[in-house]
Amino acid sequence: MLMFNKARMNYYEKFQKMIDEYNSGAANVEALIAQLVSFAHELTKEEQRGIAENLSEEELALFDLLTRPDLKLTRAEKEEIKAVARELLDTLKAERLVLDWRKKQQTRAGVQLVIEQILDKLPSVYTPELYQTKCSAVYQHVYDNYYGPGKSIYGAQSL
Repeated sequence: MLMFNKARMNYYEKFQKMIDEYNSGAANVEALIAQLVSFAHELTKEEQRGIAENLSEEELALFDLLTRPDLKLTRAEKEEIKAVARELLDTLKAERLVLDWRKKQQTRAGVQLVIEQILDKLPSVYTPELYQTKCSAVYQHVYDNYYGPGKSIYGAQSL
């Protein structure tokens, strides 16, 4: 789950904390089992969040990048952000994520430009500073996870 969506880092940290507490002797076995059961329920709920939001795993990763840390958004604004995330992925896949796109300055700049143009459609709750931060974060996400046409951490079928 963490590989597909870095916004889930808190789950990894929580799990690591449980392990560390157990290893240090601060938690007994019964308490650890109760924590693990609760944690498993949280993970199941997180895995189903994409379905509840009507987003694919890769759309959910972009949505999380654009909405976290928790922005105060209306339902309509969330729907606008989902539409922006979908449009961005569709446009990048169709036009910009060509073979070896990360190796050439011109193609990297084209990806950055598309990200900026499409994220410009975000709701007005995004200040210019927040917009720039989100553009950078989305570009880094795309750079790290999309290698070319049909190649990403989300699998060949997603591109």
